Amino acid sequence: MNEPIPVTRAVDYGIAKLMPDVDRKRAWLLTVDGAPQSYVDLDEPSYLEFEYAQRLGHVLDTVAEAGRALDALHLGGGALTLPRYLAVTRPGSRQDVAEADRGLMELVAEQLPIPDGAGIRLHAGDARAWLEAAPDDSADVLVADVFGGSRVPAHLTSVSYVRHAERVLRASGVYLANLADAAPFTFLRSQLATYATLFEELVLIAEPGVLRGRRFGNAVLVAAHRPLDTAALARLTASDAFPARVEHGPALRQFIGGARPVRDEDAVPSPEPPDGAFSIG
Repeated sequence: MNEPIPVTRAVDYGIAKLMPDVDRKRAWLLTVDGAPQSYVDLDEPSYLEFEYAQRLGHVLDTVAEAGRALDALHLGGGALTLPRYLAVTRPGSRQDVAEADRGLMELVAEQLPIPDGAGIRLHAGDARAWLEAAPDDSADVLVADVFGGSRVPAHLTSVSYVRHAERVLRASGVYLANLADAAPFTFLRSQLATYATLFEELVLIAEPGVLRGRRFGNAVLVAAHRPLDTAALARLTASDAFPARVEHGPALRQFIGGARPVRDEDAVPSPEPPDGAFSIG
């Protein structure tokens, strides 16, 4: 039987590589310009390798009763880790994925095909443009995992962007975003302040070392109009190999401090990661 071999291809926004995992038979790591983007196990789509993906998975597990199908919109596709996860943990879910890099989307569809009947539809297009065109009250969950290189694009950080996200979500819907920052958390605080303009409930999930300002890292932002099951999230994240803290309520308001919401004209990308923060090999 032939061993899987790495695949390298120039895509719209860089050089994509799909590298097989020697420890898992049909698992692959996707990188773009050396930065890890996604990890997928085709035999076990519920397996999440990256810590931030595990935290997003915990949120998806707790937004509704176990197994209930959801309507999901994913901004940013990568190797479709979370759409595949949702398809197996919540069968019957209807999912749309907007990915700006058509070449990357085609590479993933070709090399890591989506199973028939998974309910995942792929769309090539800018995340904000897709969101602005999406119908009102059409999604139970909206997952934003969009990075231009290693930075969240500026046009996905403003109040007007969040207003569209809020419009597309149903009243009980939940917004999830993968962000990245380091002390003094100028970007992260401003994002929390931005979401607080439209959502009553905010949760932030990150490793203690990141929150204490010791290093650059990912943080998962969750926003909703209803209380979130922070106790369940705290239990789930505490049991991970790299435990995280779940911040909400007064502690999170204190963290936001005097940060102000972001207007379109003031929007900037998330900070450039320090050398080696996300790269491999």
